[in-house]
Amino acid sequence: MKNFWQTKTLRQMSSDEWEALCDRCGKCCLHRYQARGSRELQFTLVCCRYLERTSGACADYPNRLSNQPECVSLSPDMLDEPDWLPQSCAYRLLAEGKPLPDWHPLISGDPGSVDRAGQFIGRFAVSELEAADHSHYLVDWIR
Repeated sequence: MKNFWQTKTLRQMSSDEWEALCDRCGKCCLHRYQARGSRELQFTLVCCRYLERTSGACADYPNRLSNQPECVSLSPDMLDEPDWLPQSCAYRLLAEGKPLPDWHPLISGDPGSVDRAGQFIGRFAVSELEAADHSHYLVDWIR
């Protein structure tokens, strides 16, 4: 269904529609920290070993939860307080009643628009296999 995200709630979406919301920016695959007593997240450029840094896809999506204990299987129930997701995340935006950005592939019709808009982190990310100390990779420009 065209523009399903405008006519359905997150809970009403089919699994295919739910998956189509992901823009493959890779931000949710970055290691991040939350300061004690704060809800603010601090992102690193260190990504999960399974993030394909050219496509933004998970190299082992069906087994990600057993391979990577920190990985989260996102569901509508988890979006009551979506501030732990990146600000540009479609799931967060829709949960907050906001529109998808023009660069989102569902709007642009082009998966490459994510990278052209500066939202894809694949070319900047460092695999957790390559980064011994994540604190050396803290960034403040990812939201």
